[in-house]
Amino acid sequence: MISIEEAITSIKNNSKPLLKTTTKLVERAGGYVLSQDVFSPINMPPFRQSAMDGYALRLHDKLTYNVVGEVKAGDPHQPHLKNGEAVRIFTGAAVPNTATAVVIQEKVTTTATKIITEGKPLPNQNIRPLGEQVKKGALALAKGTKITPAVAGYLLSLGITEVEVFKKPSIAIVSTGNELVEPGTLLTHGKIYESNSKMLLSVLYSLNFYEVSIHKIGDDYHKTVLVLKTLINTKDLVIITGGISVGDYDFVGKALNELEVKQLFYKVKQKPGKPMFYGKKEDTSIFALPGNPAAALSCFYVYVYIALQKMMDRKPIELPRIKAKSTSNFEKKRGRPQFLKAIYNKGKVEILEGQNSSMLQTFALSNALAFVPEAITNININDMVDVILLPVQYNTYELQH
Repeated sequence: MISIEEAITSIKNNSKPLLKTTTKLVERAGGYVLSQDVFSPINMPPFRQSAMDGYALRLHDKLTYNVVGEVKAGDPHQPHLKNGEAVRIFTGAAVPNTATAVVIQEKVTTTATKIITEGKPLPNQNIRPLGEQVKKGALALAKGTKITPAVAGYLLSLGITEVEVFKKPSIAIVSTGNELVEPGTLLTHGKIYESNSKMLLSVLYSLNFYEVSIHKIGDDYHKTVLVLKTLINTKDLVIITGGISVGDYDFVGKALNELEVKQLFYKVKQKPGKPMFYGKKEDTSIFALPGNPAAALSCFYVYVYIALQKMMDRKPIELPRIKAKSTSNFEKKRGRPQFLKAIYNKGKVEILEGQNSSMLQTFALSNALAFVPEAITNININDMVDVILLPVQYNTYELQH
């Protein structure tokens, strides 16, 4: 059995970025990471652009200008201005090459054919220069950039419709156990509804991992070996829930041993999730998580999340960790460190009731995990507590570091 810190270090050291690449439409590349530098095919803006509604002027010594035309956004024409002439212009429109400034409409007095400026405009004021954002041929985005909605918008503004990105890992989720039946079917005595596989599918989808398959195996050793062999040979990541303990019908560990999966660790000194396995076979990572749903989800957030971030070459690779003031009292038994389901809000954390590793009801209310080290047995109100903020949920809360 190893410590939490040793387990995290092992995952970091043994997880590597996937080097496979693919081409994606920009609007469908959210969450992917650029696999090569992107250079701008154009100047942005591609012309001198008005930053305001007002008048484009060719400066002279007087404050009065003759208005000789109009340029709207999208107009292709280029009026030629003489000294003392102006054109009405609108935000985003192309500034005539002969114009030397744009004065905003609030700073002029207008007549039928003339304008009078409040003061002498400065050269180039309110004009966005050619290539102000990025010049043609310059680096627009570096390899390793994660594609966010803003990144997608920027790429599209440069006329780029496709990008080369690192492929996301192909993932298999395997649930094990004779007691499991599909939700929506008749629940007979001795059976429980299987929730782990689709729970993990849901969290993977929330993290923008979509190449995921689900597989279910009863307590059958030979079938366990056969299914895992196929998945390990074809997937980048295999996540197994249940069957990893030492009971008579826990066949996962035996099957992984037969398949010559290299064990990097088995059992972590923690609660929940002690019977957890991590291993590799060639380039495939294998996690075997406890069958208890809350334990499986906790282990995903603390460990599997790191492997996924490393595979995608993302940073930071761990979920945010902060200090928060406890609004609860909690007594922990001596022994293992513990991850507690909790609600974080505005610098405070509430440790919830119902911390049993089989209970998802409390987890459904949580947006954080409070971490209690081995040496601490009691948390009192106003004690400072280490908190792991869970993805998706914590975005709706004010984070105070």
